[in-house]
Amino acid sequence: MTDIFHNLSVGFGVALTPSNILYCWIGATLGTLVGVLPGLGPVTTIAMLLPFTFKIPAVVSLIMLSGIYYGAHHAAATSAIMLNMPGEPTSVVICIDGHPMARQGRAGPALCTSALSSFFAGCVSIIVLALFSPVLAQAALSFGSAEYASMIVMALVTVSVISSASTLTTISMAVLGLVLGTVGSDLDSGVQRFTFNLDNIADGISFVALAVALFAFATIMSFLGTGEVRQLISAKVTGLFPTRKDLAASWKPILRGTALGSLIGIFPGTGPMVASFAAYSMEKRLAADPSRFGKGAIEGVAGPEAANNASAFTHYIPMMTLGIPAGPAMALMLAALTIQGISAGPELITKHAELFWGVIASMWIGNLMLLVLNLPLIGIWIRLLAVPYRILYPVVLMCCCVGIYSVASSAADVIMAAVIGLVGLVFEKLRCPPAPLILGFILEPVLEENFRRAMLLARGDITTFLTRPVSLGILLLSVALLFVFARRKAHHGSLAAVAGS
Repeated sequence: MTDIFHNLSVGFGVALTPSNILYCWIGATLGTLVGVLPGLGPVTTIAMLLPFTFKIPAVVSLIMLSGIYYGAHHAAATSAIMLNMPGEPTSVVICIDGHPMARQGRAGPALCTSALSSFFAGCVSIIVLALFSPVLAQAALSFGSAEYASMIVMALVTVSVISSASTLTTISMAVLGLVLGTVGSDLDSGVQRFTFNLDNIADGISFVALAVALFAFATIMSFLGTGEVRQLISAKVTGLFPTRKDLAASWKPILRGTALGSLIGIFPGTGPMVASFAAYSMEKRLAADPSRFGKGAIEGVAGPEAANNASAFTHYIPMMTLGIPAGPAMALMLAALTIQGISAGPELITKHAELFWGVIASMWIGNLMLLVLNLPLIGIWIRLLAVPYRILYPVVLMCCCVGIYSVASSAADVIMAAVIGLVGLVFEKLRCPPAPLILGFILEPVLEENFRRAMLLARGDITTFLTRPVSLGILLLSVALLFVFARRKAHHGSLAAVAGS
């Protein structure tokens, strides 16, 4: 415990420097902005800003990108409550009871409860992050190459099976990501693979171009074709603070949501969306009168919002301590570290202690900033909901193109991103999620390196992955997850077909 306090003091020494406070505020503000505006989201924004982090120190870039990530999760409930349109998919469940509260003239208590739930859950989950990350990193030091390769396979399987799309589709996207990750120079020999004599991809496909294309370009092109019209309930919110009755009904769901979200966020492939829906389901089951849910029950806002934000923070644990991103946003964070020449994993805490603890300390500061940004300034964010997409999206596209070009001063990368964006639009129409592809792409070098090393140590014996107990256990868990979720999706699909007929 003494070591934790010492490490946190080091972290606050890093986070409280003027430049880091400034970038933390920039990240939190941008996160709030994209969280409020439906259609952008933290993944798109992080992908868009990733090129601009090349010129700043790693700790500064990670503080800013982290602020965008948890800031968007914190603020996404605003548009869910006011417009019945979640600013981030993880806040879909907030629409169920948050929007009815707004229609009943209780938007203020709903927004305030959401902000307070997020703040409390964020503070607690940061403590969980600080306490358990060193423990997990220490345990991971005993893992060999076989165990690491198996863990990466499990992460890809988990992300694939938990997605709302079909299991075959998501696994295919993950495999496609792995295939794209092999393009470029071989890790050991340096021989070019699958480059078709194109100099622009001799060092591999640009991750920045791929991420920006799949998340920013494809998303914007998809939204431009919808002709979507947003109708705001009211630009003025009165009676912001919840009543005693609201507080009495909310505090237990906040505690339960925080605990559930903190636990779920640790596992790759789960994350805030799974946590928020699980919390909503739990609150509805525990309620004395479940019929209130869907009609403006404040518990349906407090519990899921706490779970959403707690999970967002604990998502950092597997990424920073194991080098395995738990979702697409964490994959982009991992890429930001890789670009800076820093390898996430068990040795991150010891080799880059100032970065690790500085980012954790900045999360407390950012969480406090978000409380200030989301409550006193709520009127400003609500008015921003009226910004038309025809003005917003051209600005975003221009920033994306500038960012891609600035990485290597290559117009070819911008053209490649545009082509990938069109492919991403096709994926969008076919309901093929890009998240498994991005995870497969970013994890391919690590998977290939550990697979090769394991095979060398085992003298080419593939059964080494089955004879090592930890590796075998991880692979069996992966198969179990694949079987259970594939069967559940098939069952739900058959029910939907029967209902449609």
